[in-house]
Amino acid sequence: MRRSRGAPLDGGPAADPDHGPLDGGAAALGAVVGVAAKVADAVGPGWLADLGSYPAAWVLAVALLGVRAPSTRAAGVGAAAFFAVMSVAYYAWAVVVLGFGLRANAVLLAAWLVLSVTAVPLFAVAVRWAATRRGALPAVLLAGAGALAVADGTVAQLWLAAVGELPAGTPLHPVQAVAGVLVALVVAGALPRHGRTRAVALVLLVPAAWVAAAGLQVLAGLLPG
Repeated sequence: MRRSRGAPLDGGPAADPDHGPLDGGAAALGAVVGVAAKVADAVGPGWLADLGSYPAAWVLAVALLGVRAPSTRAAGVGAAAFFAVMSVAYYAWAVVVLGFGLRANAVLLAAWLVLSVTAVPLFAVAVRWAATRRGALPAVLLAGAGALAVADGTVAQLWLAAVGELPAGTPLHPVQAVAGVLVALVVAGALPRHGRTRAVALVLLVPAAWVAAAGLQVLAGLLPG
């Protein structure tokens, strides 16, 4: 079928619908999630605080925002809006309601806002692109994206505990470890539309997790506090 004159392919500037309501919905969701995460972190049980503090939940949220967006632009803008507002809500609740120090939390918020307009939209766009393509590169991207959910060390700690090599007294986070594995499997195994991409992404999950863990350690060293 011949494409009508002036009707661009998906991803072109004129192909994007009005994203105002979508971006507003992502921002509103971010506000709710940010407050809920800080409340869980402050007064919830340990496993619930872990879910709000470790990366698995955010990996899943941004990945789903990416793949469900109607366009590439919507994926990036929606993910950025969600993460930025979520960060503001999280630290605002910490300072205004819980009475935490303003200066330290403002510095942390600034760092997360930088990520909100750089790495976060790039992540959402990359997942959206890779989930609909065949080939090695999409599989590598999805494996790397999923691996971020298990790069927090909780799965590695369970393994070390099982083989008797974890130092005595080290706290374990089994619920978070399970959540991380499930998110990694969803991103690498459920989001890809093509079977070959899915299979390669799942095979690459383990080596990608080692690389992602090293990257998170570098990021943790760069972030203040």
